[in-house]
Amino acid sequence: MDAADPYLKLIGRAILSLMFIQSGIGKIFGYAGAQAMMEQHGVSGLLLPLVILTEAGGGLCVLLGLWTRYAAIALAGFCLLAAWFFHDQPGDMGQMINFMKNITIAGGFLVLAGAGPGALALDNLRR
Repeated sequence: MDAADPYLKLIGRAILSLMFIQSGIGKIFGYAGAQAMMEQHGVSGLLLPLVILTEAGGGLCVLLGLWTRYAAIALAGFCLLAAWFFHDQPGDMGQMINFMKNITIAGGFLVLAGAGPGALALDNLRR
């Protein structure tokens, strides 16, 4: 498995990051709708640029392996906050599934932050 480690970490980073990149870009093109959805959940729409930066920027950093540990920690925090503000509805099974999904993804990001991005990452060029 040691020989596969760099490739497994690269594939894992790609899988973890793609949803966030797509979601961040989607919020750019659907800005008004994303802002309204945030406000419906009691979150100020003024935070939307930060959300977009966290999702798209953090996702790209994880994908490329650039500032990976910081981006992974930021995205873990983002997932926990999203679970709390948008999916904490115990009476709604679908929302509870999304709640647990976000908690689980946060755990994956924390593992990435601890383990590092692997050999196939731009972080290695900065050293």
